[in-house]
Amino acid sequence: MIDFNFKDTTKNFIELNGFTTLTKVQEACVKMAKKGKDIVAISPTGTGKTHAFLIPIMELVDTKEDVTQVVISLPTKELAIQLADRLKTAKEVLKDLRVLLLSSGIDSLKAKNKLKRAPHIIIGTPGKIKELFDDNSLRVDSVKLYVIDEADMTLEYGFLEDIDKVFAKMPENLEVMCFSATLSDNLKPFIKRYLNGPDIIKIDNETTFNPNIDHVLINCKHKEYDEALLDLLPCINPYVCLIFANTREECHKTYETLKSNGYKALEIHGGLSSRERSKAMKLLKEKDYTYIVASDVASRGIDIDAITHVVSLGLPSDLAFYTHRSGRTGRSGKHGTCFLLYKESDQKAIDTLLKQGIAFKSKTIKQGSLVDVRMRERKLSKSEVREKELARQLYRKKEKVKPNYKKKKTALINRIKQKERREFIKAKIKEEKKARYKANNKG
Repeated sequence: MIDFNFKDTTKNFIELNGFTTLTKVQEACVKMAKKGKDIVAISPTGTGKTHAFLIPIMELVDTKEDVTQVVISLPTKELAIQLADRLKTAKEVLKDLRVLLLSSGIDSLKAKNKLKRAPHIIIGTPGKIKELFDDNSLRVDSVKLYVIDEADMTLEYGFLEDIDKVFAKMPENLEVMCFSATLSDNLKPFIKRYLNGPDIIKIDNETTFNPNIDHVLINCKHKEYDEALLDLLPCINPYVCLIFANTREECHKTYETLKSNGYKALEIHGGLSSRERSKAMKLLKEKDYTYIVASDVASRGIDIDAITHVVSLGLPSDLAFYTHRSGRTGRSGKHGTCFLLYKESDQKAIDTLLKQGIAFKSKTIKQGSLVDVRMRERKLSKSEVREKELARQLYRKKEKVKPNYKKKKTALINRIKQKERREFIKAKIKEEKKARYKANNKG
C-alpha cells in the first residue's frame, strides 16, 4: 500500500477492514482529501466508494473535540443503516467515537436525547437531518466535512431542498465530498452550487459482460414500450423480472399497464413518497412479487439474487446503465436473460453496445412465441451495388413524367457507368505503377 502517513488509528481501521491495497477511487480521494480539496467522485458500484470517504474521515475526526465534525448524507434508510454498520470497526479503533444514525423509523425523541452530547459523526437521510436541524436539536456550524453519498439518487428522490437548508448553516471553509455512480446532467448544477472548484475523480470499470446472460433485442416497431412489454411477458416465465424505464413517468405508466392487465407488480422510483418507497421495499423483501418496475437510480436499493429476467424499455442516455441493468441477473453462476425493447431511435446506441462486445440476438414475437429474426442481408460488393442501382433506374414503375425524362434517366445511367469506368482505369494504372516500382527496385 502507498504510504500516506496515516495515523495509527487509520491504519488499524484499514487493517480491520481487510485491505492490503487501496482501490483507484480510494487512492485518488485520499490524495485530494489530504490537500483539503472538494471532491466529486464518479465511480461505479463495487469500486470501493464507501471507504474512499471513510478513510479520510478516520484521518480527520478528533474525538477530543466535543462537537459534530462530519455529516454523511444518504438517500435511503437502508443505505444509512448499512453505512452505520460499516462504521462499527471505526469504534473499535477510536474508543470514544460517537456516531449517530438519523433516518426514518428512528425515534425522534431518542435521537434528540443523543444529540445532547454532540456526536462526532452523523449519518442520515436528508429529510431526517433537516427535521432535527429545524427543531434546533442539531448544530452543524462546527462541521468540517460534509459527504453526500449516492448524489444522483439523492436528486432523484427530491432531497435538494432539505440539503440546501442544512448546507446554508455549515461553515464557509467546509470540505465537501460528493459521490455518485454517474455524472448526469442533473448533477452538474448541484455540484456547481455546493462545491468550490472541486477535483473530479472519474473511475471507469473495465466493461465486462457476464457470459451467463443472454441479450435479446426486440423491435417495438409502431408500438409503445408498455404495449410491447405486454406482448413479451406471456412468452417468458420469470421467477423475478426487473423492468427498467428511463423516467418516473414511464415507470408509473408501465406499472399501471401491468396492474390493469392482471399482473402483480411493484413500482420503485423517485416519484414515490418516502412512505410509499418504504412500503414497496418491505413488500419486495417478502418476495411475493414477480414484476418490479424501477428507474435506474432507485433500483440500487433492490438486492435480489432471484432475478431471472431483466427488461429494458429503451436504452438509457448513459449507456453504462445498460451494463448495470443486465448485471442484475445471471448472478451466482445462474443463467439470466436481458431483453431490450427498442425503437429506431435506439439504433445508434445499440451499435455502440455491439462494438463494446455485447452479443445481441434479434427476436420477434409471433403467435405468442419468441422466434429468431432473419440475419440482415450481407453487405453488397461495388458491382452488386451498381447493378442494383441500374435495375432501380431501369425498372421503376411507370408514372407520369416530365418532358425529357427518358433522356435524363439515360444520362444518369451513363454517368454511373462512366464514373465506374474511370475508377476501374485509375485502379488498373495504380496497380501497374506498383508492379513497375517493385520490378525496378528488386535486388
